[in-house]
Amino acid sequence: MLYYQRGNPTDQLAAEDLRKGLYAAFDRLGGRKKVLAIPPDITRFYSQAGMLTHFAWDYYGERVTDILPALGTHAAMTPKEIRRMFGNIPASLFRVHDWRKDVVTLGEVPADYLRQVSGGKVDFSWPAQVNRLLVEGGFDLILSIGQVVPHEVIGMANYNKNIFVGTGGPEGINKSHFLGAVYGMENIMGRADTPVRRVLNYASDHFAKNMPIVYILTVVAATDNGPVVRGLFIGDDAECFEQAAALSLKVNFRMLDKPLKKTIVYLEPEEFKSTWLGNKSIYRTRMAMADDGELIVLAPGLKEFGEDKEIDRLIRKYGYVGTDKVLRLVRENEELRNNLSAAAHLIHGSSERRFKITYCPGHVSRDEIESVNFGYADLTNMINRYNPKKLKDGLNTVGGEDLFFISNPGMGLWSWQERFKS
Repeated sequence: MLYYQRGNPTDQLAAEDLRKGLYAAFDRLGGRKKVLAIPPDITRFYSQAGMLTHFAWDYYGERVTDILPALGTHAAMTPKEIRRMFGNIPASLFRVHDWRKDVVTLGEVPADYLRQVSGGKVDFSWPAQVNRLLVEGGFDLILSIGQVVPHEVIGMANYNKNIFVGTGGPEGINKSHFLGAVYGMENIMGRADTPVRRVLNYASDHFAKNMPIVYILTVVAATDNGPVVRGLFIGDDAECFEQAAALSLKVNFRMLDKPLKKTIVYLEPEEFKSTWLGNKSIYRTRMAMADDGELIVLAPGLKEFGEDKEIDRLIRKYGYVGTDKVLRLVRENEELRNNLSAAAHLIHGSSERRFKITYCPGHVSRDEIESVNFGYADLTNMINRYNPKKLKDGLNTVGGEDLFFISNPGMGLWSWQERFKS
């Protein structure tokens, strides 16, 4: 059921518009006694989920007993990050999702179904895993809050991904990421109907029907004046996601007339501290990059590869080496077979030798960067040459050199027309 909908490519929803829309949906839901909120973490700061979570807390008061950021494999939010994103909501309400320990399995999507939706690329079943708090907490309302935007693993972020991946466990996260990687990012990104989404929808329909989940989804556009909310969709089934995805495709997807020879991506230091997150600079631009082009990533906050210690170790050991080699390494190494999300990430973070990737890190050495098969350049020198404060999003000319600048890769998807068609 759809409880609220508003949005179009030119709409601008202010904070008061979001509050009124949210409260209209809550009024339709009727009285609730115990509420769990599941917003994203700081890596989705511009989703406005922090503000919406605060509005929900204002509305329900002490009936909001728990807030569980959908960390997936990300590091726990720091007190500073919680204050920045959620304001004065009491810190005592926040819980930390431990993706390796805190999960229960609701059911299993059969291998035959995964084989069918993947075109035979995988041959395993998939466990629908969620944080045990969702099952054992006694909630009569679970608010899943987040932003729909093009995504490298599932096509379009959010909806039930926030539940089954954001609060999921090792096997579910590993296998879903690997399914998306072997199916191919170019076949997934910007699409609402993908193999990974079908698997999650199967889990929702078969194992989570009785869970009182309501989805609160925003669509946010990057503009010259900062992020602007273009849509708000609230419901308890796929309809709200489908409407949000259709709008996101219009406002978050930049289709280009020709491929890009040189692209500069800036990673905001408070949001992007690892290549696990920072490689959105690669994921979101690889369909736009020209063969033999160069992607330069300005990453002042970069201090590690994986936010999870084991995944960080695997990235350092194997590097970003492309699909064919990663698949061979998975066959040959049990530690990768047991960490398929890491293997998927190694596929995602490669240009498949098609274009050059140059990282300019704030806190990682040249040797470390080059050991995982990226090029290295000094951050200070590159910022002096390509100052993100002076560049505008899109086409620029610097010293007679044409380049394309992206100030936040998490806000969209870029593609050359012919590559998206293929």
